[in-house]
Amino acid sequence: MGMIIFGNRSPKPARRAPGRPKRVEAIEMQAKRFGYFPRTFLWRGCRYDVHAVERCWTTGTRQRGGRVQRHHFRVRCVEGAFELFQDLVHNTWHIARFEPVG
Repeated sequence: MGMIIFGNRSPKPARRAPGRPKRVEAIEMQAKRFGYFPRTFLWRGCRYDVHAVERCWTTGTRQRGGRVQRHHFRVRCVEGAFELFQDLVHNTWHIARFEPVG
């Protein structure tokens, strides 16, 4: 008796959306507006000046009693749009997404 194998094609590697970092990357926040909104940050050795904050929101979890854990910001720079967040538990800043201009 022969064995029948279905779906023997090798799986395709997952494709990442353009501008999406391989993982969340740490950034250095150099300046904030009003002590809250991102103004200038360093990422991969380059300085980025924020021209506009397009959106901001917060996230939390039930595990910590619904307390806010992150502040998220969608910002616009000359180079493109970035999605940044501040981890309030560890007081660190990160980039989650980058959409280059053009």
